[in-house]
Amino acid sequence: MGFSGSDATVIAAAVSEIARNIVDYAQHGAMTLQRVDEPGRNGILIVACDEGPGIPNVAEALQYGCASRRGLGVGLPGAKWLMDEFQITSKPGKGTTVTMRKWLER
Repeated sequence: MGFSGSDATVIAAAVSEIARNIVDYAQHGAMTLQRVDEPGRNGILIVACDEGPGIPNVAEALQYGCASRRGLGVGLPGAKWLMDEFQITSKPGKGTTVTMRKWLER
């Protein structure tokens, strides 16, 4: 798609963090990656969905250091920081959807 090596590494790190959360909390889910072409910019769209336990307090989960298990609490906030756009929706007992975009630098 034209991403630099460092951008590809950043994208891979964000995808890995979200995938790890799916495995750790929901056990299974789905992740799609697709090219995004908008007027004046191109990039990648990543959508990760699961039907796991959900996140009771998304705002708290997005704070550095908020760990619900054994981790350091940097997974979700780290992925958000790495990407250009980040949205998360979650309902306890229903699952979580994370939508991320990274735009090509021009």
